[in-house]
Amino acid sequence: MKESLNFSRRKKILFIILTGIFLTNAIIAEIVGAKLFSLENTLGITEANIFLFGEGPFSFTLTAGVILWPIVFITTDIINEYFGIKGVKKVSFLTAGLIVYSFLVIWFITLLEPSSFWVNNYPGLKINESFNAIFLQGLGIIIGSLVAFLVGQLIDSFTFQWLKNLTKSKKIWLRATGSTLISQLIDSFVVLFIAFYIFNDYSFSLVLAIGCVNYIYKFFVAIASTPLIYLAHFFIDKYLEKANPSNSRLIQ
Repeated sequence: MKESLNFSRRKKILFIILTGIFLTNAIIAEIVGAKLFSLENTLGITEANIFLFGEGPFSFTLTAGVILWPIVFITTDIINEYFGIKGVKKVSFLTAGLIVYSFLVIWFITLLEPSSFWVNNYPGLKINESFNAIFLQGLGIIIGSLVAFLVGQLIDSFTFQWLKNLTKSKKIWLRATGSTLISQLIDSFVVLFIAFYIFNDYSFSLVLAIGCVNYIYKFFVAIASTPLIYLAHFFIDKYLEKANPSNSRLIQ
């Protein structure tokens, strides 16, 4: 009885920690996503100059949010492994709601009249206008990002469980990396299609080309992140085994 209670307590603590990691990285990724950076220039290499669907040349110009999204998807797979699809849904819908709340708060803050002391402290720079330009994103990007996030999460969770059942809970790399690759493929095009094809005047071929370039980056990051899944499993199993050595995994 004591082992069972201790095991249950540790599972709750684990879920809270994973939820915190998920929420923090997802919200920060949305906020810093307004910045675009050059992957090639950051790494000090020649730009790719890729041509696709009659469009280009394209280099790897990415939103800063891509630095944090891999952490979100790794956390998704870990939550799915130990808490199932229900756990992923709870965290995903909670995160989507908090992202909407964050944007509403930011929008309200941009309406506040700036202090003259703050404005005068940055001579030669329109600090209030710059602040608003950085933190306010277009409606299409916000809607596209939220829809893509939820669609990607649901596809990831169902694909993960399907692969887990198919392999009889073997091959962690396949269900973790495989589900991420599939969900990111959908996510990459959903956000661009909504934000730039529906709400802007980007051509369909241009959206496809940009989506493919973005997915190339996400594909290699997903593959490179696979060892982190095994590392997380190792530490979590050890943590749960301390409470119940005979049952380290959550029985779904």
